[in-house]
Amino acid sequence: MTASNSVMQMRFLRFRDTLYRFYFYGWLFKDAASGNMWERSAACRHNQEQAKWLPLYMCRWLFLCVILFGIAFITEAVLLCPVLSAFFYVPSILTVPYNLVTLVSWLFLIRE
Repeated sequence: MTASNSVMQMRFLRFRDTLYRFYFYGWLFKDAASGNMWERSAACRHNQEQAKWLPLYMCRWLFLCVILFGIAFITEAVLLCPVLSAFFYVPSILTVPYNLVTLVSWLFLIRE
């Protein structure tokens, strides 16, 4: 694949791919467990360099948590429908462990 092909491919990402990259950061990092010693070292340096983006992803998930929790609260308090509010409470709470894992990963990667 040439450089111009990869640029064109990046320019025309499908919406679901863009949405995936907006909320999930796995595509930023390289596997530091495979390859020889120099490849692993290069992957570790790359991952440490990319760790600067993790707080942004944590903020995105925190914003999503607040929005979902707010919708759930309004659904339960105003519409008096606790079953429907559960569909918003559960995803809002599931963002907490995601943020905790991201935080631990970020702290591990930024250490010297």
